[in-house]
Parts: sequence; C-alpha cells; structure tokens
Amino acid sequence: MPYVKTRDGTDLYVKDWGSGRPVILLHGWPLNADSWDAQAMALAEAGFRAIAYDRRGFGRSGQPWSGYDYDTLSDDLADVMKAAGADQDATIIGFSMGGGEVARYMSRHDGQGVVAAGLISSVVPYMLKTDDNPHGTPQSTFDQIADGIVKDRPKFFRHTFVPQFYGVGYITSPVSDDVVEYSTNMALMAGLKPTLACAEAFSHTDFRPDLPAFRVPTLIVHGTGDQTVPIDASARAAAAGISQSQLVEYDGAPHGLNVTESDRLTRDLLTFLGH
Repeated sequence: MPYVKTRDGTDLYVKDWGSGRPVILLHGWPLNADSWDAQAMALAEAGFRAIAYDRRGFGRSGQPWSGYDYDTLSDDLADVMKAAGADQDATIIGFSMGGGEVARYMSRHDGQGVVAAGLISSVVPYMLKTDDNPHGTPQSTFDQIADGIVKDRPKFFRHTFVPQFYGVGYITSPVSDDVVEYSTNMALMAGLKPTLACAEAFSHTDFRPDLPAFRVPTLIVHGTGDQTVPIDASARAAAAGISQSQLVEYDGAPHGLNVTESDRLTRDLLTFLGH
C-alpha cells in the first residue's frame, strides 16, 4: 500500500511499518514522512504499527492546486486511516504543522477510532499574534517567510529556516551540516504552491475551538528553546485547554527535537503508549 487515493483523488505516499496497535505519525512543514523514521522504526520494533505519510503537496505525494486547508488535511488523515485499516484503537501524533491535523481530526471527525493523541512541537492552538493571543508570532514574521520562499527557496531553507529549526547558532550546532542538508532536500521536494499554502494554513488557523474535542489522553512535548513555534502560544496553551493532557517540556530544546532529542522523544512516546 505505497499510495492511498483521497476522496478528492489526490495520491498520498504512505509508509506502513510493523504490526500491532496503529500509531499514525503526521510530519511537520516543510518536510515529509521520512522525518519520522527514527521514531517509526523504534515503534515498529516495539510491536506497534507505525504509519507515516507525505502530506499532499509534499514528498512523494501528489501536488494538487487546492486542499491545503485543515478541513481537507484532516479528511486526508481519515482517508489514510480507513484505507490502511487503522481506524480503530489508533494513536495519532502530529509534529509541528501536523498537530493541527490531529486537532482538526478530533473535532471534524469526532476523534473516530482514536484512543490517544500526541502533539510534538505543535502549532496548536494558535500561532498568530492577535489581541487575544499576545504570545503569538507577528504577521510580519510570516510575511518574511513567504517572501524568502518566493525569492530564493533553496537559500531560505538551507541558510535560514532549517538551521533555526534545529537550533543551529554561531557557537552551538546540535546537528551536523549533513542533517541540515538532508532536511533542506526534504523541504525542496514539496511544490511551491503547497509550501506557501500550508504556511498560510498553519500560521492562521485558530485551533482553540478544537481543543474541547480532545477527549483522549494526549501527550504534549515541546522544547523551551523553540524559536520556530514558541512554547507559550503553543504547548502551554494547548495543555491548559486539553483536559487529559500531559505536558513534557524539554529544557532548551529547539523545534526539531525529534532529531536533537531523538532518543528521549522515542522513550517518551513508548512510555505514553504503554510499552
């Protein structure tokens, strides 16, 4: 089952490893399912069925002109779960942008078949700075991101976004140059339209109304040093709004903690899943 065709005819590339209780892994922007490989392999080896897929417009999936809103993206998740036969006793875990798909699935699809959820470095509940969301990110920051992508996408991802993603600075570099190059290559597999449209979606979608739909145990993991999705407007606010949540803060960790804190994240996921 390398591909699943969604209800609007878009082909999504799916990786399905192992057997057992299904754990569906939703990747961040602007990467693809490969960014979950370390955790997916560990989950499969621990007796779970790890399913990760490339979001529409990214990686090896189709690149339609439309469908980059969270209603459609959550429908894509529902279609993958159904096609894979993973729509019962499932755990859905979203990294960064993927957290929004988890939230919208819980509300739009009433959390059907889901027994647990995870939000890792997630954009939930609301990224944009507004009068009632003072810890959010200013619109000017998102304008700069879009401008950088349009003017020189390879340069923007290689020298600006990806290094920040992993907390690379002038003095410290928690990942190798090879990891930065690898992640940049993943980002460049996405189409320009999906890249811009999804940035608009994750930066402007307000998931605060979706939080009451989380009626299952929910693990929230976030780095206190995250400069891409600052913790106050995301994980801490999500934990306050999700009744069965467990917030785990990684002191000083950047956005890409699935790489910089890979072993710790894997252990926390396995503990949460009851392994």
